[in-house]
Amino acid sequence: MSTVRLTMAQALARFLSVQMTVIEGEKLPIFAGVWAIFGHGNVAGLGEALHGLRDKLPTYRAHNEQAMVHSAVAFAKANFRRRMMVATTSIGPGALNMVTAAAVAHVNRLPVLLLPGDVFANRRPDPVLQQVEDFGDATISASDCFKPVSRYFDRITRPEQLIPALHRAMTVLTDPADCGPVTLSLCQDVQAEAYDYPASLFEERVWSTERRIRPALDELSAAIAALKAAHKPLIVAGGGVLYSGATQELADFAKKHGIPVGETQAGRAVLHYDHPMAMGSIGVTGSSAANAMAEEADVVLCVGTRLQDFTTGSWTVFGNGKAKFIGLNIQSFDATKRWSQPLVCDALAGLQELSHGLKDWKSPASWTAKADKALADWKASVHSATRLANVDLPSDAQVIGAVQRGLGKSATVVCAAGGLPGELHKLWQGEVPGAYHLEYGFSCMGYEVAGGIGVKMAQPDRDVVVMVGDGSYMMMNSELATSVMMGVKIIVVLLDNRGYGCINRLQMATGGANFNNLLKDAYHEVMPAIDFAAHAAAQGAIARKVASLSELEAGLAEAKKADRSTVLVIDTDPLITTEAGGHWWDVAVPEVSVRGEVDAARAAYVQKKQAQRLV
Repeated sequence: MSTVRLTMAQALARFLSVQMTVIEGEKLPIFAGVWAIFGHGNVAGLGEALHGLRDKLPTYRAHNEQAMVHSAVAFAKANFRRRMMVATTSIGPGALNMVTAAAVAHVNRLPVLLLPGDVFANRRPDPVLQQVEDFGDATISASDCFKPVSRYFDRITRPEQLIPALHRAMTVLTDPADCGPVTLSLCQDVQAEAYDYPASLFEERVWSTERRIRPALDELSAAIAALKAAHKPLIVAGGGVLYSGATQELADFAKKHGIPVGETQAGRAVLHYDHPMAMGSIGVTGSSAANAMAEEADVVLCVGTRLQDFTTGSWTVFGNGKAKFIGLNIQSFDATKRWSQPLVCDALAGLQELSHGLKDWKSPASWTAKADKALADWKASVHSATRLANVDLPSDAQVIGAVQRGLGKSATVVCAAGGLPGELHKLWQGEVPGAYHLEYGFSCMGYEVAGGIGVKMAQPDRDVVVMVGDGSYMMMNSELATSVMMGVKIIVVLLDNRGYGCINRLQMATGGANFNNLLKDAYHEVMPAIDFAAHAAAQGAIARKVASLSELEAGLAEAKKADRSTVLVIDTDPLITTEAGGHWWDVAVPEVSVRGEVDAARAAYVQKKQAQRLV
């Protein structure tokens, strides 16, 4: 057997550089690059190895470990999981900074390879700098924190362990059902140890990420029968539709069979906003159209969704107590949720075979007529909420309208947390799949700017607009400097409502006093007055504060022509939200309180809970 003597880190880097995939007939490296912040746990071993392959496997420097993984995760999502990235850190705090972003990838079923440095396998210098010592278990290190948020975890304590670990890692990263973050924790002394690796390990390999699992015949027959018996069918479309490449199949299926479609956060814009069956968003932040159809639906076909509580209105949005659910999902864990009738298969394959079995069946004309009326009413509400208005403090909805007018409906919007995801879910009108990029599985504050970099790297020909509130921007904004440094141009619209406006509204809705959310309601010796435009300019971006919606639209037109990232700051009202649409969400209210407002909110809460489905 032919062998090559390499350090473990050199072998790892060489392996990553020859893993390929094919997208639309073009063979590409499946790993687009490595995000790295070097420290004593990875600079000597993996750092040296990456330098040797920098022309084949680019290494990108970031400013924050969590943020660089957000960029990697966003890149994978914007590529519909067909390509991905790697992230490496030192041990201890550098590694732990990645854990939150690993959870983002885990919750959202997105591939990323994480390579944190780890302690010495030989234990000679114990405790090494930044080592976490467990008094009762010497095998534990900080990297164990990755275990709950990794689809696959391995600690490499000998150089030859890398061989099976890499095979398992690639299998998970490219598997449509098990896809998610993989963590290979690299003991820092082992990174530098040499081993005679089989030369075959470094032969080019092509991985497919589009495995088409066909449905079992009995599950398919049951699903067809359930749909044919339906009088008021509804489709809930999730991110799995995008990852399967099934957007056209869904559009054709919904139109042919007359089934309205409600879209989750991950599935938003799977249909063109003008598709006749596109009811828009569903659930807590849903459109009045989709939620009205959900209220009466007797059969719900759930395609590529994990049915989280914002989608289901904490399981109150489906008002028909006898409604049946069909779980069309490649992951059986999701396909069987809430006693759904499973249809375990690829979304594209499943929709094709369902349509073939349904033949010319179509839902009743009265049902599609109801959908038409509900959709027309909703579009009027969208226009009203987003229209240009001359106001002192615009709403989030009005800013969204200005952004869409300024950039057009083919731009990709990126957002993650606060009040904006709810308004965007309702109001953003996407023309192409992938034009709506929300991280709302983990709702991770700080994702936005870093995520925008990853999206732009995946979609270099599109305008990428990051919409972010002041609270989330303050949590993680350093990658704005990275975007300038790398020449990855993004447009940031920063809505300053002077605090955590979304949680303040939730606090009020549950009977709480205004407390510790808006800056004016928190303890300060001096009230903060942050000049966000000056801060952004200090990081190298073009930046300005705009005083009106018209100025914002003009600023966006300039930003489209600019040669680097632009930040536009606008003051907004922290209390106004779009009244149309929406649904109840289960947020537990205290059972006893000295505040009458809380007691009233508790009574309303108890009443709403009676509508929750258990099965």
